[in-house]
Amino acid sequence: MSLTDSLNFFTLPDAPNFSIEERLLAQGKHSIAGIDEAGRGPLAGPVTAAAVILDPNNFPQGLNDSKKLTEKKRELLFDEILKTSHVAWCSLNAETIDIINIREAALRAMEISVAQLPVKADYAMVDGRDIPNALKNIGEAFVKGDARSLSIAAASIIAKVLRDRMMIEADKHYPQYGFAGHKGYGSKKHRDAIHHFGPCPIHRRSFSPLKQMLENNS
Repeated sequence: MSLTDSLNFFTLPDAPNFSIEERLLAQGKHSIAGIDEAGRGPLAGPVTAAAVILDPNNFPQGLNDSKKLTEKKRELLFDEILKTSHVAWCSLNAETIDIINIREAALRAMEISVAQLPVKADYAMVDGRDIPNALKNIGEAFVKGDARSLSIAAASIIAKVLRDRMMIEADKHYPQYGFAGHKGYGSKKHRDAIHHFGPCPIHRRSFSPLKQMLENNS
């Protein structure tokens, strides 16, 4: 039975903790990377992945799944993670997502993030059900990992903050879509803007809602 399988017998903790990492450290693993991504679901913008190796003796307090934190708290923790941890990230744009599909783009961004870490990871903890092929020999996928593991939660914060910043910057170039508010997700305001203005260069034209809009307008 794998570590992932054994964990599925337990309910989720109230907040992510360091218990999985402690088990791995006891097994002789030293550089344990948590990996997560942000931006699988939006109609526009990049998918961004991050890899984080926390210092077991010095990591920020208050780490949690990025979705459970306020924007202000994420920004504060982002800075603290960078100060105390080994961090790397990768973003792949909408054009790449359209070419290779969002699943493959997310996995590729994860793989690149781990490869770009300043120290070599000897174990990879990936949020979700999938794991990049290049990481299968050194790690596992953890369902709801950002709610279980502090390392994955830290990666979720890095990925979320970076992607949000990119979408805020995109809003300056394409203000008619409101990217700074919805970050590219399919809100009514966003869909109405696409109907009115058509897609812009950072829209994911392969996504079904956008494909249907383009087909209806052709």
